[in-house]
Amino acid sequence: MRVGLLFGSFNPIHIGHLILANYMATNTTLDTVWLVVSPQNPFKPSSSLLHEFDRLQMVRLAIADNAELGVTDIEFRMPKPSYTIDTLTYLQERYPTYQFALIMGEDNLATFHKWKNYEEILDHYEVLVYPRPGSAKAPDAISNHPRVQLVPAPLLDISATFIRKCLKAGKSTRYLLAEPVEEYITAKKLYR
Repeated sequence: MRVGLLFGSFNPIHIGHLILANYMATNTTLDTVWLVVSPQNPFKPSSSLLHEFDRLQMVRLAIADNAELGVTDIEFRMPKPSYTIDTLTYLQERYPTYQFALIMGEDNLATFHKWKNYEEILDHYEVLVYPRPGSAKAPDAISNHPRVQLVPAPLLDISATFIRKCLKAGKSTRYLLAEPVEEYITAKKLYR
């Protein structure tokens, strides 16, 4: 089975994430896409993060009706901050017959050479890159690597930061969030 891994804090998961994950699962050679809920990104402060179990539950609610998508909390049980290579290694050991591919935005590709053991990722895993307008150019050695593939996925210029600001201000997030996610946020009074 070919599994694409879309890492993120999903704080909260929004329709941009869902459209991207679904596109990758249905328009590439992947069989499925797993959303990897990261407890802490080593490049971002954790102070603005909602509790990891709330973020996991929102992802579960958002993808419940889509058999092409899955979610994993694998990084919850790993040392923090978690590094992509460690997660990939752990998943490969746990699922030795699966082929994993990393899904990342073009903005991350530009700084990929700063990631822990990025060469090992390129040696063993396919990297599917979706466009991010205005991203810095990645070094040619990385962008032209045979395991790196640019996928022309549709993008919406929506950010979780924007959504959190709307929620804090009491503004509507209709159509920005899946309805079950919006209901969960409202019921638990999150991001207020």
